[in-house]
Amino acid sequence: MDIEKVFKAFDKLKVLVIGDVMLDSYVWGKVDRISPEAPVPVVQVTRREYRLGGAGNVLLNVQALGAEAIVCSVIGTDSPGDLLENNLKEKGLNCEGLIRSQDRITTIKERIIAGSQQIVRIDTETERDISLEEQQRLIDKAAELIPSCQVIIFEDYDKGVLTSNTISSILSLARAHGVPTVVDPKKRNFLSYEHTTLFKPNLKELREGLKIEFNVDNPTELAEAVRRLKSTLNAEGALITLSERGVYIDFQDEQHHLPAHLRQITDVSGAGDTVISIAACCVALGLPSKAIAAISNLGGGLVCEMIGVVPIDKNLLRAEAEKLQLDAVTASQ
Repeated sequence: MDIEKVFKAFDKLKVLVIGDVMLDSYVWGKVDRISPEAPVPVVQVTRREYRLGGAGNVLLNVQALGAEAIVCSVIGTDSPGDLLENNLKEKGLNCEGLIRSQDRITTIKERIIAGSQQIVRIDTETERDISLEEQQRLIDKAAELIPSCQVIIFEDYDKGVLTSNTISSILSLARAHGVPTVVDPKKRNFLSYEHTTLFKPNLKELREGLKIEFNVDNPTELAEAVRRLKSTLNAEGALITLSERGVYIDFQDEQHHLPAHLRQITDVSGAGDTVISIAACCVALGLPSKAIAAISNLGGGLVCEMIGVVPIDKNLLRAEAEKLQLDAVTASQ
């Protein structure tokens, strides 16, 4: 499958994104004086903006690739939850799997910015697991949606939507329907993701999750650490993001270490979201392991050239992939 066909095939995919969806709030203003009540600046607000955060950015990346992104998550019935649901719908995202709970608050991260300086960030959230009743509702929603999807992304931010119970139950459903699973883990549930198709931690998460130390610049030690990860989780494959060192993939009985592309790094925020979105769509299409790593690595580098958290530009990604002649690695084995 050449690059053009790969990118056209993205348009036919349905991708279920399960995890912690959040609301990012940005409050811009100016500071002209110090408060008489305390030695803190008074910010005179000039503009507010709400954006999708957490798993929401993965949804936007999947959508930007041309696939249909379906959210499956639990949020509150509070006003931030209303803003979040409205934002999802305004972006044209499928909210069939969105569950509203009266017993849970919606995660909102508010950034107060004066000029170009962030003064403070206020996080309103809970990190406790969703209730057993909410867990069952999430599992039931996933059961409804999985049969029509080509891949599932678990986007875990340790905020409680993904629990050992919801993870194991949904993974079992995915295996029963033959739907591949791609995981972006965090610390709490790291070892709960057994029998996944592709597990994508970054270097820090790999070290902390397995409680191991190794020299990442030693190819033998890196390969052994990833083999250990696959063995521990009984995972089919692992894709490790290594920041400036690129990515390493062990999948389909192949191992590849691809260096990072030399770029003008502006902002690394959201690069991991782009990588997992691209990787999941490539897995859904059954691409070779080197192609999965190469296109994902390229996309992660491209978004680092942008300011702020932004989804990938599909046309730019395709043009760059063609320029780098990635047709060779996307060809069927």
